[in-house]
Amino acid sequence: MEAEALFPLDPEKVYYSMDELTLDTDEGPVTMKVGAWLNADPVRIHRMIVKDKVLQVDSFEVLNPLVSKLRRADPDYYKRFMGLQLIIDYPGYSTGILAKIPYENDPVGFYKWWRKGKHEDKVYLSLGNRIRLFQKVSMMEPKMILKKDLKMLQ
Repeated sequence: MEAEALFPLDPEKVYYSMDELTLDTDEGPVTMKVGAWLNADPVRIHRMIVKDKVLQVDSFEVLNPLVSKLRRADPDYYKRFMGLQLIIDYPGYSTGILAKIPYENDPVGFYKWWRKGKHEDKVYLSLGNRIRLFQKVSMMEPKMILKKDLKMLQ
């Protein structure tokens, strides 16, 4: 029986979808084309690129398709990763808009929509972004902010 050729991760290489890559799995080392890994384990591949920064890929050929696969494979991970870069349906706009725009330009309106309009599940705000939002709202319209959010500022 012939041993399978291994293609260990090369952090200096920029990978394309047809490049072979061997990763350790519960079943041992598995070799697939990068494009196949996007389908097999999109969250792992994304973490290797964005968080661990050990995998460099071609944006057009690998990263763009990966982001769309993430949205379907793990919507919660996708929302956390995208944060304010997520496109949302926001009142007053005919098409989807980056969450960052109303967050920055209309913090009180965004707070009403996000917290009071029960849309917390639509946009993930990191702790830092939540605190910035609560600070702006408490300065601009102190009566609007919920007690639990004021507590976070103390």
